[in-house]
Amino acid sequence: MAYEVPPAIPHFVNREDEQERAFHAVDDWNEPFRPLCVAVSGIAGIGKTELACKILREWRVRFPDGILHVDLDDYRVRGAVDPMETMDALLRAMDTGPEWSGHSLADRRRLYQTKTAGLELAVFIDNARYESEVQPLLPASGSSVVVVTSHGPLADLEAGAAVEIPLAPLGERDAMDLLKRASGDRRLDDDEETARELVRLCDGLPLAIRVAARHIRAHRRRSLSSLLGEFRNKLLGEGLPEVEKIWNTAYEALGSDAARLYRLLADAPGSTFTKYSAAAILGCEPDDAAAALDELDAAGLITDVSDDFGSESERMSLHALLRAHAKRCMLRDGDGEELADAQRRIVSWYLRQAQLADARAAGGRLTLAPSIPKLPDAEDMPFDNPFQWLEAERHALYGCVALAYARGLDAEAWALCEPLWTHYLDHPHYTDIVEAFGTGLAAAQRAGHVRAVVRMRCQLARPYWDNGKFEEADRELDQALAASRALSDSADDRKLKASAIEFRGRFRGAEGRWDEAAADFEDALGAHEAIDNKYGVMLLSYRLGEAAARLGESGRAAELLERAHLMAGQLGRQRMTARTGFALAGVLRGLGEAERARELYHQALASARARGSEFDEARVLDALAALADETGDAAAAREHRAAANTIRERNGASL
Repeated sequence: MAYEVPPAIPHFVNREDEQERAFHAVDDWNEPFRPLCVAVSGIAGIGKTELACKILREWRVRFPDGILHVDLDDYRVRGAVDPMETMDALLRAMDTGPEWSGHSLADRRRLYQTKTAGLELAVFIDNARYESEVQPLLPASGSSVVVVTSHGPLADLEAGAAVEIPLAPLGERDAMDLLKRASGDRRLDDDEETARELVRLCDGLPLAIRVAARHIRAHRRRSLSSLLGEFRNKLLGEGLPEVEKIWNTAYEALGSDAARLYRLLADAPGSTFTKYSAAAILGCEPDDAAAALDELDAAGLITDVSDDFGSESERMSLHALLRAHAKRCMLRDGDGEELADAQRRIVSWYLRQAQLADARAAGGRLTLAPSIPKLPDAEDMPFDNPFQWLEAERHALYGCVALAYARGLDAEAWALCEPLWTHYLDHPHYTDIVEAFGTGLAAAQRAGHVRAVVRMRCQLARPYWDNGKFEEADRELDQALAASRALSDSADDRKLKASAIEFRGRFRGAEGRWDEAAADFEDALGAHEAIDNKYGVMLLSYRLGEAAARLGESGRAAELLERAHLMAGQLGRQRMTARTGFALAGVLRGLGEAERARELYHQALASARARGSEFDEARVLDALAALADETGDAAAAREHRAAANTIRERNGASL
């Protein structure tokens, strides 16, 4: 019997988990008349064929009746495969001449079933596109196995694949290992920065890594930095000839909506998308966008990514090299107005979703941008947890700020920064937020919107002082207060002026100047009381209570923080209820009220976990550990401290 597995490629790395899944599936298979089907899927160049062959080589002894191989692309004409030809290929491999095969597909199928019945056989079907191409080639034996590779999942395979193995790109460590092994070049050890950049360019695609290694081997006397620039231009500008034809074929087979979505995704903000954001890009209903996404999925042009929000918001991504291919398709087949319209829609859609999430996460607070009405050609996102949604979409939201500014959508650019402020308080991504707020400030200045300039400067100051950049924070606040003098005496403008004074007080507190901070908080509190702004009164009572605690005025601090905590609860402000409770607990500890402090800490801990704020969670756990130490509960102290350290390790923070 035939053994039709090509020789092993050198330098195969990783994929151990995928191999184990296949091996365990064979061990556990117990169907007497139906073969085990292992379906390996992934984009062109991801290493599907290499993995399938490696698995089959391991099975050579296990399947003594042979390993048959048919590459369906070898029999594909204008996108279609003739099943009689593929069946003939397998029958020939089983030593059956054409004179015995009969004249119809049914004849060949019956003969194939007869010859494979009861055999311990492995069949490798490479480059399948549709279930109908695979089904006739399944052997009639439960002791056999079929390994199928395809660009996308074969969802319509009868009874499904027993084992589905989607291939993801290689991680950075494995990608570097492959590059070093395949190139055999010591320069990669001497110039680690360029080596890492080469790996990042390949984005975990094994084929791209092998091409990069070949490029390095062919130019051993040139510097890696010069090869990097040349390879980048080739990879992103022209694409890899080894896969460009495959991707072009997949793209050209798409329907009009799927092809348009693919082109537009090249310049979409963020690295992931859902059917709802895809619908906003296309300007259609989510179900219509889902149909286009299903086409892209079946063509192997998009991949699913892990998601915390359920099936309604299943998240997908476009591999970096496919994004570059989609951009080439846009240059070839798209037009500028199509792209401009899609980008205006997606910016407006994300702004509306962020405003809805912000309103649910933070409640009513000082915001300047008008609410965006529901878009007529896109549905709102049905997110259950606004905090988690803001975190999951933060890259897209940051991208929308830059995109809006580049498109001259200044009102949208600075308006997006308002919900990003709520997100920043729980997830302090400093570099991203400084860039976003800086862009928002530039947009507000370009639009001549004085109120937005004041707000943007205040909010930009916060990440500056959080990072110890006090001069930059001081400069922004000075200019914010100077600009606020041009505001009117309306209630809204008085609220904004009070906010600017509050920000200066917080900055002074960050510098340790708590007496000056308390004076600012007193002024801002009076301004909010004068216009009967209950949220402002609650917030400034909290700020002033914190300042009093820092100044050693524990009794006054407890009184102010009790007031703030009660008001936050009455106003239904989850995050502020937790934060005021946390601050109050710290003061009560000093006053000897350990039980009340512990209760407030646990409430704050539950809130941090509900919001997905690991920063706040670790901070509360530290406080609980300290309280446990003070009350002589060493076991609880160890437990809380270990949990806090686990969070910091997970986030790469020093202990």
